Amino acid sequence: MPHLPKPQDATEAALLSECWDAVLSYADLCTSGSASATQLATEAFTHGIQQARADEARAGRGTGRRALRLPRIPFLLASVRTTAAAWEAHGRGPRLDADLRLWLNSDKAARYTGPPLNRPLALRGLSDMQEPDAALLWLVEVESLPLPVVARRLRLDPANASRELDQVRSLFRERCQSNHLDTPMDPDCRSYARLLDAVTRSPEADTPEDLSRHLATCVECAEAAACLRLPGSGLPAALAGGVIGWGGHAYLERRRRAAEAGLIPGRADLSGADRGLSPSREPAPRVGRTGMLVAAGIVSVLALAVSLMPFGSESGTLAQDDPSSRQPVADPDVSLPTVAPLPSDTSGDPSEIPRADASRTPARDSDPEPQGEGSSPARVSHRPVTPDESGSSFCRLRYEIVNEWPDGFQATVTVTSAETLDDWRIGWTFKDGQRITQMWDGSSDQDGSRVTATPADYNQSVDAGSPFGVGFLASWQGDNSTPRDFTLNGRSCTKVS
Repeated sequence: MPHLPKPQDATEAALLSECWDAVLSYADLCTSGSASATQLATEAFTHGIQQARADEARAGRGTGRRALRLPRIPFLLASVRTTAAAWEAHGRGPRLDADLRLWLNSDKAARYTGPPLNRPLALRGLSDMQEPDAALLWLVEVESLPLPVVARRLRLDPANASRELDQVRSLFRERCQSNHLDTPMDPDCRSYARLLDAVTRSPEADTPEDLSRHLATCVECAEAAACLRLPGSGLPAALAGGVIGWGGHAYLERRRRAAEAGLIPGRADLSGADRGLSPSREPAPRVGRTGMLVAAGIVSVLALAVSLMPFGSESGTLAQDDPSSRQPVADPDVSLPTVAPLPSDTSGDPSEIPRADASRTPARDSDPEPQGEGSSPARVSHRPVTPDESGSSFCRLRYEIVNEWPDGFQATVTVTSAETLDDWRIGWTFKDGQRITQMWDGSSDQDGSRVTATPADYNQSVDAGSPFGVGFLASWQGDNSTPRDFTLNGRSCTKVS
């Protein structure tokens, strides 16, 4: 598997780190296992970044107006789709989601690579806009980031951001309307084009019965109606479905939930300051917009209270907080973000890590550790041991620095256990004051120099002999030596080179 692109500067490092979180989220929808998701995301991300850099280089050598193209995140999500199509064409389709494979072999997928005038209207409309305008629309409508955060990220005046967004929405509608009229269509669709434009301009306008019947049977005109309706009438779904294609609506819902829970970069605190997300310790979920979120917050508090109750088991059984999905990326303002990890071995299906079983019984813990979103917590199956107990026959661990640059580095920790695990905790101690800034395939909790990594919901269960682990970004100064005191579920782990 190719290495991920190395950031060219700090600005690109921030951008790539943000994009990786989105790419991995969509790749997880497209595949049948977490190892395949990471591999698909890595290949799509690498190819997409290389293509984007080549396009920028060609634009830099040219003259005149800068070429129009999709913003970076939807551009890379499209790269996931095309990479999945390449997998299907070259015999790797079994690693993809079964419904995606059906879609890739249908006429629906062909629309995204066929003649430009026949491509989905939202894809054409967004591509026809200047990249900063398209980025503003995508980040607010699809990625669900707060408008003040997006304004700061795109260097817009926060006081005028709302007016700017309204103008961009109107511009997108104009582009879609123009493209709709340019689309080759049969006479029946052509006769409804002007009426569709008029009806969608007014929220009070009733849809004539004959137009309603037509929209129920014509995919292209129904897509146009979704793009032309005023904001608040399905624009996010039209964008996600039209630009991404298969899984677009599921991706949109994932991003909405992550944003509402504070798991997307750029979350603002009560003062309005963009504090991003501290990957080392998850912030409390945002509550208040719906009763469901309020209930979720109450349940979380109750779960934490229960987990802190004294527990007299002699077995030392530990419990986890509610697990969460992959850690999101760091805020672009952080000085040391970068791209995502390479799995230690994802070359074949036997390495697939099974997803967590939601039926497992949670246990209590006197020292809960943050995890991520998803299914119910699982019970740790291994007792803690005394520090002098040997772990050489229990587990073997590999620590590898993948990339390193001034003040920052990217590393992976890969573990192979001799026993089947229902849950796991990997621990180590940094020697030189390194600090975790972002982690994927798990959550990190750092207390001084000691780091504890816990799983995401999709990789809690591990078969004996199957490799698993986490990747992370961290800062360093002076020296960046290998950590010491590696443990798995409290037991010493043998480091291998």
